[in-house]
Amino acid sequence: MLMKRVKKLYEIDPRSWEHPADRAALAALRQVKGLDELIKTFLSVTTERGMQLMHYASSVKVGPTQYPKINTIIDDLVETFDWPYRPRVFVTQSPFFNAHTFGAKEPWIVLNSSILRTFDEDELRVVVAHEFGHVMSGHAMYKTLIWLLANVSLSLIPGAQLAALPIIAALSEWDRKSELSADRAALLATQVEEPSYRVLMRMAGGEDLSQVNLNDFFAQAREFEDRKDLVDTFHKILNQLWLSHPHPVTRLSELKTWAASGLYATILDGMYLKREHRTDDPAAEMKEGFDYYKRTVEEGEDPLSRLFTNLGKGIEHAAGELGGALKDIFNQ
Repeated sequence: MLMKRVKKLYEIDPRSWEHPADRAALAALRQVKGLDELIKTFLSVTTERGMQLMHYASSVKVGPTQYPKINTIIDDLVETFDWPYRPRVFVTQSPFFNAHTFGAKEPWIVLNSSILRTFDEDELRVVVAHEFGHVMSGHAMYKTLIWLLANVSLSLIPGAQLAALPIIAALSEWDRKSELSADRAALLATQVEEPSYRVLMRMAGGEDLSQVNLNDFFAQAREFEDRKDLVDTFHKILNQLWLSHPHPVTRLSELKTWAASGLYATILDGMYLKREHRTDDPAAEMKEGFDYYKRTVEEGEDPLSRLFTNLGKGIEHAAGELGGALKDIFNQ
């Protein structure tokens, strides 16, 4: 059980911890033509209240006398992040290790019952804080749309399935990146690293922790990252193309890197963006995300990264030479 006193993060803005790829993908998602109309259509048909009523009818609503430990965790998260909104939480019967965030105006969290049977209290706090991170970052509306697209048939609407493909692809790309931000939120909530790593190991198949080893799991993650020949790189891309979450070892590596960075320590020291100073700048977010992707590709060691980098530099070089030649011609 966590004994360390958790520091309160007064008025913290979620942008303080959000992954740049998440922010860039979300900014790009908001530029997808017709997406806002699609969201309005789906939410008008199903309604947020109707979906919430579904969970009232088929799940257990968390409260002081129903799953009181989870209720206390939510209270603690609201306090730690100094957050003005307390989402409702439901526990639903399911054998899968998963949790969800739904809604738009009033987001709520749904926990699968298998998590409560298997995870200890520290790990459960990580899961709840992860979903709370989605709420704080405004992810819930888009995650609701993803759920609707996956569970509501479009076959009766002519051309709808084909039209939805690029939207689903864009949503899937952002959805994976949003998990990296939520992992960071969970770490800031607990301010202890190991429970987050144990959760990811459980998600990968380490249900019985007595049969697995965290150090070996980190070694496995490094082994995965080191597989960088062209064929392996293509398979890595294909294997996650339609996944809603990055692979657990990828999330493990990303979170460990951030935990070891100065950004994490800086936030805990009280130096972070505050909500009162928030100014939305989609163009700046897009540029930050573009710079992140560009840096990732240029610094990548796998052949695919080198191929794209060299190709891009070759085009830039050729364009520069062409421009110089044209100037010489026109200046004669």
